[in-house]
Amino acid sequence: MPIIALAILLFSAGLHTTWNLLLKQSGDKYIATWWSTLLGAGVFLPFLLLTGLPAREIWPLLLLSGVVEAVYYIVLSTAYRDADFSLVYPLARGAAPALIAIWSLWLLQEKITTGGWLGLGLIVCGLLIVGGGNLFQHRREKPHMRGVFLALILAVTISIYSIIDGFAVKHTPPFSYAVMIFFLAPVFTSPFIFKRYGWNTLRVELTSHWIRILSIGLLIVCAYLLALAAYTIAPVSYVGSVREVSVVFGALAGWRFLGEKLAGWRLAGSVVIFCGILVIAFLG
Repeated sequence: MPIIALAILLFSAGLHTTWNLLLKQSGDKYIATWWSTLLGAGVFLPFLLLTGLPAREIWPLLLLSGVVEAVYYIVLSTAYRDADFSLVYPLARGAAPALIAIWSLWLLQEKITTGGWLGLGLIVCGLLIVGGGNLFQHRREKPHMRGVFLALILAVTISIYSIIDGFAVKHTPPFSYAVMIFFLAPVFTSPFIFKRYGWNTLRVELTSHWIRILSIGLLIVCAYLLALAAYTIAPVSYVGSVREVSVVFGALAGWRFLGEKLAGWRLAGSVVIFCGILVIAFLG
């Protein structure tokens, strides 16, 4: 894997962690996410007059990815309402890289080296350790099966839009593609969001927290744009795994800024992920 791609992904993961930290401190998380993606894309839309729209042959993939991401946001809001973050997030983000690797082999005909497989395995295991500590600490408690089911659906949607986007940006500029993705996804979810909350609630949330919401939106678009740039120079399977290092950054940010405990299992998981990234960087 090219070192420049690794550097881009680490920077992208830092931005991803930052906007998640801001989102965690927001009011209604789903409204904030909807407004953020819409406004973030809206800021960059005028630049498409200079760069142009994505290639015409990519539009079917663009629309499909937008629909999948809309489903992702709806399922995500349902999952976080019905189950704990510590259950949903690690399973979704930890299982997704494995699925991305499978789709990459099957659909994109990518070749993964032995070192690449080892690195992917280490990253997936590390992600599950970092995020799933509560599951390990409370082994006697029965898992929330609905939460597990929703997390696995999220993993499938993440892997699907990742493989679509990874293929698309190899045939069209990442900037215009990213802007259109983040514009279409909230547009597709608008019927759901308006039916659930109504305009007055949406308006109050925006006017009360517009600076934070806009900041989140800009970070969301920039973080994913960097990930798409990495897709253009590195295998989708590797990029889809390495970018999830944001889970580690998130654990560190939660410890540093939110007062959350950084237990030994999170440190151990972080070391495993770091080893997986090194293996991919030098042997993948």
